[in-house]
Amino acid sequence: MSVMTTEPDAVPAGEEPPDAGERHRLTAVTGLAALSLDAMASVAYGPEAIVLVLAAAGARGLGFTLPVTLAIAALLAVLVASYRQVIAAFPDGGGSYAVAKAHLGARAGLVAAASLVLDYVLNVAVAVTAGVAALTSAFPALYDDRLWLCLAVLAAVTGVNLRGIVESAKAFIVPTAVFVGSVLVLIAVGLFRSHPVSTAAAAGHPSALADNASAVGALLLLKAFASGCAALTGVEAIANAVPSFRVPRVRRAQRAEAALGAVLGLMLVGLSVLIGRFHLQPVEGVTVLAQLADASFGHNWAFYLVQFATTILLALSANTSFGGLPVLLELLARDHCLPHVFALKADRQVHRHGVLALALVSAVLLVLSGGDTDTLVPMFAIGVFVGFTLAQVGMVRHWSGRRDRGRRGKVLLNGAGAVLTGGAAVVVTASKFTQGAWLVVIALPLLVAAFETVHRAYGRIGERLGLGLVPEPPHRERSLVIVPVSVLSRLTSEALTAAVSLGDEVRAVTVCHPDTEDRARQRALERSWAAWNPGVPLVRLLSERRSLGRPVAAYVREAAAREPGTRVTVLIPEAEPERLWQRLLQNQRGAVVAYAVRRETDAVICRLRLRLS
Repeated sequence: MSVMTTEPDAVPAGEEPPDAGERHRLTAVTGLAALSLDAMASVAYGPEAIVLVLAAAGARGLGFTLPVTLAIAALLAVLVASYRQVIAAFPDGGGSYAVAKAHLGARAGLVAAASLVLDYVLNVAVAVTAGVAALTSAFPALYDDRLWLCLAVLAAVTGVNLRGIVESAKAFIVPTAVFVGSVLVLIAVGLFRSHPVSTAAAAGHPSALADNASAVGALLLLKAFASGCAALTGVEAIANAVPSFRVPRVRRAQRAEAALGAVLGLMLVGLSVLIGRFHLQPVEGVTVLAQLADASFGHNWAFYLVQFATTILLALSANTSFGGLPVLLELLARDHCLPHVFALKADRQVHRHGVLALALVSAVLLVLSGGDTDTLVPMFAIGVFVGFTLAQVGMVRHWSGRRDRGRRGKVLLNGAGAVLTGGAAVVVTASKFTQGAWLVVIALPLLVAAFETVHRAYGRIGERLGLGLVPEPPHRERSLVIVPVSVLSRLTSEALTAAVSLGDEVRAVTVCHPDTEDRARQRALERSWAAWNPGVPLVRLLSERRSLGRPVAAYVREAAAREPGTRVTVLIPEAEPERLWQRLLQNQRGAVVAYAVRRETDAVICRLRLRLS
């Protein structure tokens, strides 16, 4: 006899079959828009960070801007190549956390995860405050309201991400395209200029060049390199969020990573070339990017377009964290290092709890800092370099244990990346330690300890539940169902009907207080009960205090003690209002009883809800 089966459409090897949620996932283009905003926006402050450090050596020091930027671009190429490998090796996402956990051990993985969590949270706060700072620079009257503006921007970005990662990507495609397009056009136009078209933006602003210029030494160049590496934040976000891409996930994520590296590298090197071409000097109160736009376009509408696009993208670059961190929190939750609620997904593939947690912590940071960028920046980018270094070292271990063709070159590539990012992490931490980086140094081990505490708690719970072991076969026990009642109603009838269907014995209990009014109500209930005669005894529980839950819990405890081997269930009837707002009208008696019984007894609690619609 033959059996006909229906097989799904063939799926190419290495790819996953499509599912109903695929339309809520990212393509290479939308992934670039959703997960690269942090990296793209970094060109607004990366070159400036280099120039400000080199300015300590005067005009001669500024001549090293391009060599330092080329070194950063080389590191960017190493990181992009490495994270493309990470994407292929760890398609479930997690980036540095997944690599470190697999090849360096659980503790190293938690250090990488903690560093990424800190950096993602700080990225949101820094991005929002930087965007608002650019806005208040153009409109000084808004300066005193910058905290409320920061919270408004954060609420807007959070709301978009609660709609789904694809919806957030669609919302940010246009701002990203406008910013990248304007910067690339700025570079192209500037390369055809022999001298600046305008210097109006810097006019009247004091120069940031040091009066007593220091020598250009290795330490200064290393510090400039480390400061400029702030432009590399966000490079790992795509590797962290591979599960958010459509099938084939690995291929799409790798394309997005390569596109990010190419565009970011082109913009960084191009802007540095223009800095040298125009002999630009940093000035107080005007960004380097603004001076370059002024020099290339002139002080016209194109100049203001670049400034406006920069402001928007800086504010929205917080979206990188909303795309990457919830996926990382999901992986930590699966590994029992965070509450399991972070592993849940809502419709549209939204990690709702991760998004809301990130928004809440970021809002606290904004309030504590008063919406001031300078307070937050010293703590920024340290965590990401720790993650970079652990990922590079982990990939060295990854290739060392394999016999793939070309593995020696890959080991050298990742080894060089580990040395460079490790050095940058040390320099950045040392140079910013007294400015606030010490908080990150303290927070990192505390966060790792929190992860381990949660993991141990889940381990104890799993041991007590016997997870992974074959449990005893189920057996039937005598059951007693206790139903708290206060008045006779349809709800009472439904509750007793359910109770007699569940248990061998049913008892209704009512709490009576010594007040005259309560005693009168109790006698009325007993007369009505006798007239109704439901076949279930009504037990009166006396309580000297105005308490409801404790008398019921005490009776349940006594019943269980008198009848060992009996399964006691407390069935609590509650009305389900037709309108959501009508829940405010409920007296919450059921919740009070449930809390007391759950806290003081081992009885099963069953909450029966009667819909009133």
